Amino acid sequence: MISSMTAFARASRSGPQGDFTWELRSVNHRYLELSLRLPDALRGLEPRVRELASRELGRGKVDITLRHASPVGAARLDIDDAALTALLAAAAQVRDRLGAHATPPDPLDMLRWPGVVKSAEGADQDAIDAAALGGLQAAFAELKATRQREGERLAALIEERAAGVLELAQKIGARMPALRDAWREKIRERIAALGTPVEPARLEQELVLAVQKGDIAEELDRIGIHVKEIRDCLAKGGAVGRRLDFLMQELGREANTVGSKAIDMEVTQAAVGLKVLIEQMREQTQNIE
Repeated sequence: MISSMTAFARASRSGPQGDFTWELRSVNHRYLELSLRLPDALRGLEPRVRELASRELGRGKVDITLRHASPVGAARLDIDDAALTALLAAAAQVRDRLGAHATPPDPLDMLRWPGVVKSAEGADQDAIDAAALGGLQAAFAELKATRQREGERLAALIEERAAGVLELAQKIGARMPALRDAWREKIRERIAALGTPVEPARLEQELVLAVQKGDIAEELDRIGIHVKEIRDCLAKGGAVGRRLDFLMQELGREANTVGSKAIDMEVTQAAVGLKVLIEQMREQTQNIE
């Protein structure tokens, strides 16, 4: 199944260890990049959070935020005297530097300072960690489900445009025999207008060379092969975003060659249409995991 890299998920759990709310925000990225915001008392979870994210996700820039509210009746705060003393000393140094411009420190701001408030005595940290991670599992499940739903929509859009690319390529291919004949006749008329006699064998050789320069059969064949590979990737699913991105680059090269070899306006316009559809697909593949 195809997954998008753009999604949002929230999961909340309440229990004896308090209320836990996880928020996950994911956007497209070349690799898996994690940004964690955890409460000070739960920073020890970071290695396990990263490990879980690496197992669940392949690519994307993911912001992971946890909010924890202690249960009612467990609101007693324990102050770390050493941390508070150091903070007060640092605040005094700053106040001395500022002089008359200094304002008294706000006690609430000091309580928010990392390390000043300790966990309540007797708190079962293992139980708190387990409760928090349980909520994270649910958040990742929701995030993956959202990414898959978005991925299905992206796959449908890519398939629609891939069909358009194949249709245009087939139209160009069907027109090429008539274009080659018209091109040969046009060259014959120009040579005849010059009034210079030309050996028939030499004329035929030059006509063949001129037609070969505008031949795009190989490019059209490769476009068909790339479209088939795109469809195979969509059917296979999984982390195929990079493969699809590579195929879009290859399709773009073939479309550029078709445009450069075009020998009439209709083929030129079809080549422009190819480029438009390929660029639209490329934009969509940027969001696929």
